[in-house]
Formats: sequence, structure tokens, C-alpha cells
Amino acid sequence: MIATALDHIPMPSVAKLLGWRLVDARPHEGWIKMAFDGKQEFCNPAGFIQGGMLSAMLDDTMGPAVFVMTEGRLFTTTITMTVNFLAPAKPGPITGEATVTQLGKTIAFVEGRLTSADGTLLATASSSIRLVEAARALR
Repeated sequence: MIATALDHIPMPSVAKLLGWRLVDARPHEGWIKMAFDGKQEFCNPAGFIQGGMLSAMLDDTMGPAVFVMTEGRLFTTTITMTVNFLAPAKPGPITGEATVTQLGKTIAFVEGRLTSADGTLLATASSSIRLVEAARALR
């Protein structure tokens, strides 16, 4: 597994809840791949994973893409996130991928996607993200 800036921070509780795991990263390209656990507890009455949980997975993929690309210098806060739900997500493994499309001085633009274990595209997202210096955020 590739070493990234994520190795040097504690895993947030929400990441643990989602079953968040780093699968791969290309920091210089602003690309990251994550794994999530699509738990039964995340399902709506129809038996599909609730959209808010999928949105959280996308958010928890896109923000880390910036963090890894900046070698841990910048944390992120989401300004806007547009999510397109393309197929119902059933419980099981879910893969998230994100790419930083533009990294500015105070704002980044990121695109993300979620797929099921069989490769079905579940959701896509685009996000504008405010950049916060890690040293400032940890004070």
C-alpha cells in the first residue's frame, strides 16, 4: 500500500462508521481510491443504501484526495457538493474514487464516483471545497 499523509492523522469516527479504507492513491495526480462498507444499517425501507450515506462516502473520498495531494498541508471543508444517484446501492462493498480537477490557493474542485463490487456506477459527485491550512486548523 502506498504511504500518504493520511497515515499521520487519526481516523475520524465518521470514517470508521463508513468502513473507510485507503485502497490506492496517486498524490501527484490528485487521485485517490477508497473502500467503504455498505452496511445493512445504512438502508432505507426499500433495502437500498440511503442517499445521505452515499453522499457521506463521496465527501469522505473527495476531501482526502485534496489532503493527499497537498501532502497533508491542507484540510478541506465542503462548500458545495452536487450528487447524481445513478443506480440503487445494495449492501456490500462500495468503492470510491476522486480526482482533484483544480487546486487553487483557497478553493479546490474535485470529482468523485462510487461503484459497487460488480462495477455498477452508483453515484457521481462534483464539489467545490474550501482549503484550510492544517497547521491553522489544528490550533
